[in-house]
Amino acid sequence: MSDVSVVIPNYNGIAYLEACLGSLSDQTGVSAEIIVVDNGSSDGSQEYIREHFPQCVLVCLDKNYGFCRAVNEGIRRAKSPYVILLNNDTEVRPDFARYLLEAIGKDRKRFSCAAKMLQYKNRNLLDNAGDYYCALGWGVTRGRGKPSAAHNRGSRIFSSCAGAAIYQKDLLEKLGGFDDAHFTYLEDMDLSYRARIYGYYHWFEPRAEVFHIGSATSGSRHNRFKVLHSAGNNVYLIYKNMPFLQMLLNAPLLIAGFSIKYLFFMKKGMGKDYRDGLIRGIRLCRNNRDKKVRFCIGHAFNYVKIQIELWRNMLLLVGM
Repeated sequence: MSDVSVVIPNYNGIAYLEACLGSLSDQTGVSAEIIVVDNGSSDGSQEYIREHFPQCVLVCLDKNYGFCRAVNEGIRRAKSPYVILLNNDTEVRPDFARYLLEAIGKDRKRFSCAAKMLQYKNRNLLDNAGDYYCALGWGVTRGRGKPSAAHNRGSRIFSSCAGAAIYQKDLLEKLGGFDDAHFTYLEDMDLSYRARIYGYYHWFEPRAEVFHIGSATSGSRHNRFKVLHSAGNNVYLIYKNMPFLQMLLNAPLLIAGFSIKYLFFMKKGMGKDYRDGLIRGIRLCRNNRDKKVRFCIGHAFNYVKIQIELWRNMLLLVGM
């Protein structure tokens, strides 16, 4: 059995596979099973992997089912007790997997550990040092654009970015894995939120470094696909993870947060895309009522801790 399984979702990402898979082949101190789940690519990705990286386990889906379905397929096939999820548009350091494995093994309550993601072209600048969620209903990327040295200490975070993070496989299965209804975007925040409700936490491991291109599959930072899915998934995330009383408590801030976002996208000429996304989110809530996390009095203290953090993270926005 390998020490860790690395699951990489791919959709028409042939241009990135050499750097990504090549860097994974040079990992030191650990044995890694590499699983690539291809979402029906038409650019020759499958043939390229078979020819140049035959040691990889290649799972071929018949069409693009999105990030969630792809990584769930990979997780199910993983033979190791720990699973690293990694975007295809990345390149990792030789000790990347070893440091993540060390970090996740230190505490059974660590549901996941996020790697330090650095910009691919400006390798001294951060791309992601963990994610936060706040009472405005905003997911916030920690550290983006700051010097790498700004986050050199391990720390607790609200959520791990699934673009480069390690998880305990049995806990992933216990919580039901990633929710396919998300398709892509905020699926990692949803899973991290659920884990927090059940008393687990997430850790940022700065020694595990990965270089990330970003938006390689979806395109530019702001486009209709991304706005539509992010807005809808955010509505669904709130409905799914917040009990009614918590939603009521946060309602004024959530309304303010969604309004500010709407004005932001209006200025970019994407107001309709954002509105369509919100409508999509309402439909997700209606169609997936069975997936709402049921309130349990035994988790009441965890809900209180989460709520305090949602308020505190609003203040952190100023310093980010």
